[in-house]
Amino acid sequence: MNTILVDILFRWGHVLFGITWIGLLYYFNFVQGEYFKEASKDALPDVKAKLATRALWWFRWAAMFTLISGLVLLGLIGKGANAFIWIGAILGTFMMLNVWLIIWPHQKVVLGLKEGDIAMSAGKAGLASRTNTLFSAPMLMGMLASKHGAAFAAGMVPVSTGMTTGLMAALGLMLLIELNAIFGKMGPMASVKGVIHLSLALTAIMVALLVYL
Repeated sequence: MNTILVDILFRWGHVLFGITWIGLLYYFNFVQGEYFKEASKDALPDVKAKLATRALWWFRWAAMFTLISGLVLLGLIGKGANAFIWIGAILGTFMMLNVWLIIWPHQKVVLGLKEGDIAMSAGKAGLASRTNTLFSAPMLMGMLASKHGAAFAAGMVPVSTGMTTGLMAALGLMLLIELNAIFGKMGPMASVKGVIHLSLALTAIMVALLVYL
């Protein structure tokens, strides 16, 4: 099959799966989570059994296929990958791992699909989900800027294809945030407004690190 056609098909799939995944991520964090805080005790069991479980199925498989299609695209790009795409790819990988290794296992406890400490699991799943929301804006910036790097960096330091000081600093920052998702606390991400503001700020920081360091 023509390489260009493969590239187009996998880019289309990557974006389609990604829209599904991140759309559900925002739904969980901005809509469902806030509803759960206010819903009556009579309403919650039905919502958890019929809505949340179905949404989580689409959520976790959209995450998986976003990663798979992204890995194919990275293979097609090869050595042409620049610093921005590595930011996007690594953030996306962290996010997918959070879905499958933290959010979904703990949500099964919260939804009553397996036994466990519900309060602890709700906290763990919530922190990982908020972290994914935090990562989502800089991840998207990495995806977009990687394809249009020349225009993005016009008049600034060119986007590098190698390991720069800025990329190493960005990777270190991402790792610290991911470690907080596993072992840390919610902090200012606890509110919807807080996590949105932090996500936008993290995007600006990531761009500044890549462009100016």
